[in-house]
Amino acid sequence: MVVLIPSYQPDSRLVDVVRTLRESAPAAEVLVVDDGSGPGYEGVFRAAAEAGATVVGYAVNRGKGAALKSGFRWVAEHRPGETVVCADSDGQHRVDDILRVAAAVEPRRMMVIGGRRFTGDVPPRSRFGNTVTRHLFRLVSGASVYDTQSGLRGYPSELLGWLIGIPGERFEYELTMLVAAADAGVEIREVEIATVYDPTAYSSHFRTVVDSWRVYRPLLSYAVTRRRPGGAGG
Repeated sequence: MVVLIPSYQPDSRLVDVVRTLRESAPAAEVLVVDDGSGPGYEGVFRAAAEAGATVVGYAVNRGKGAALKSGFRWVAEHRPGETVVCADSDGQHRVDDILRVAAAVEPRRMMVIGGRRFTGDVPPRSRFGNTVTRHLFRLVSGASVYDTQSGLRGYPSELLGWLIGIPGERFEYELTMLVAAADAGVEIREVEIATVYDPTAYSSHFRTVVDSWRVYRPLLSYAVTRRRPGGAGG
């Protein structure tokens, strides 16, 4: 198993995640993709490598989707046949949940999502955004996924080629993936995980207007396509 962590301008929580993973699952490889964070973050990535991660990356920021696809390519080339579990770098995903998601992955056309239920002290922006996206996704696709924006996801090696070919370079990539899954015959399985937020340290590189449009555009495009004559819903 490879735990893939896309990371842009991380803090020490990335190092903590790597260290805890290496201690709890020594057989797993931790792959960190530096999404063009810049020279000011070299120390954090060096510490992550010293904690046991393989660190790869590039100089200019490309977005989360690009970082994920870069990691998928690396796994396909260097660790063929391995299950990939994607997790965030800010400690939102507990190691036991990462391992539960990994255990649910099967060698066929399916993906596993670690779905939060947004209990406890959750930033209002996150709670509202996930609620809206969940209902829009169900309305457009007919599929029910509670946490459409979860970054904790597991994939069998069979899906890597498909994942690399999905369009999207930034935050829209993961939702585009869900939209594309039904037509590609990819099953979506959801495993409930803990909702972890630290209100005192909450931060996000999500830009409310620009990235919201990027996220919702795949849903709108899919809805239009299905309603055209000859489309999937025509």
